Amino acid sequence: MTPLEKIKAIKLPFAELTGVIFTEADKDRVVAHMLVRPDLCTSGHIAHGGAIMAFADSVGAAATVINLPDDAKGTTTLESKTNFIGGAKEGTTVVATATPVHRGRRTQVWQTRVENADGKLVALVTQTQMVLV
Repeated sequence: MTPLEKIKAIKLPFAELTGVIFTEADKDRVVAHMLVRPDLCTSGHIAHGGAIMAFADSVGAAATVINLPDDAKGTTTLESKTNFIGGAKEGTTVVATATPVHRGRRTQVWQTRVENADGKLVALVTQTQMVLV
């Protein structure tokens, strides 16, 4: 099973609810897209910060899953920090790309860039995932 097939086989209800679609995955990079729907927006028809954070969290968690040691039982987010840089308009698609900062036995740290339809940075998210054993 490829890393992308593994991610798609996992039931991620919240990612499904927000419309996250995983498009690329390998051990060093996971990419996903999300349509900025009206129910994910704040005033001004701009993606809500919480929706952007949840999107990045889903992508970083999926990246962790495909990098878990064989004896791990799963993962959970320990910490997440988001720097918001720009906005994403309703009706556009945002792209998240997660890359590893650290992959250890007990924790993994991922940095996820979220970009808008114009390729401009919307947010930079760094999250720490605990490896459940």
